[in-house]
Amino acid sequence: MTTPAAVSHDNLPAIPNGSAAAAILSAGFGSFAVALLTIIADQSANAKNLLSIYKPTGALSGVTTFAILVWLVAWAVLAWRWRDRNLPLKSINIIAFTLLVLSLLATFPPLGDLL
Repeated sequence: MTTPAAVSHDNLPAIPNGSAAAAILSAGFGSFAVALLTIIADQSANAKNLLSIYKPTGALSGVTTFAILVWLVAWAVLAWRWRDRNLPLKSINIIAFTLLVLSLLATFPPLGDLL
């Protein structure tokens, strides 16, 4: 039984990870937008009426619609700007995960009501 020879990655060109970083970070922005818009809709009657795109679901229809728009715009802009770059994914993952945790905490009813 033979074992494969070790593969050296020294001579291979680096593949840009900017598109992947854009997708990860924009997901964090989108989740934070859901939390932020939910808090705004809960605190303001005017915002609640503005975000009520489809009356049977109330403000949730606008919250999700605008959060998806934030996510898509952020993804498009970041992917365009970072398309040929090789970025530190560790820091981008930390930022995206932090935004996700903040959005979960902000929409958790006892904490969200404090805001």
